[in-house]
Amino acid sequence: MKRTSFAKWPCSVARTMNLLGDWWTPLVLREAFYGIRRFDRFQSELGIARNTLADRLGTLVEQGLMTKEPYQSDPVRHEYLLTEKGKDFYPVLAAMSAWGDRWLDNGDGPPIVHHHRTCGHDMHAEVVCSECRQPLEAADVEHRMGPGYPAKIAALPQVQARFAAQRAE
Repeated sequence: MKRTSFAKWPCSVARTMNLLGDWWTPLVLREAFYGIRRFDRFQSELGIARNTLADRLGTLVEQGLMTKEPYQSDPVRHEYLLTEKGKDFYPVLAAMSAWGDRWLDNGDGPPIVHHHRTCGHDMHAEVVCSECRQPLEAADVEHRMGPGYPAKIAALPQVQARFAAQRAE
């Protein structure tokens, strides 16, 4: 069954989910942030099927989140390194972890504690306004069409109504 592509949707959440595709891709990225670089280590740490892992790593390389670099020549073996684009995904994983710590910990506390080397404190991620630095809450944010919103779609009556309804709330 062919999966629907969200790559061209005028929504960064949809486009990101299109890239992630399934639950394995963020877990592969998580392992990369833990310092895993080699195929066999990804495979053993995650317990993922080799063909699935090869597909996910291939996608991450193709999309520019990782590079594939040889570390051995006979036989040729590669390691997978995070690119700047890949490293920039860390706050997404940290925010997911903070949400999971709050809502999915079964009362046991967070399974992983994040320690910020810069200030020396254990911490959790917070998503804040880039301007006033206040924590973001959905009720305080209005969504407007940005410069990348396709004009052809923006002109549709249902799209106009969607954005107008949000402004009226």
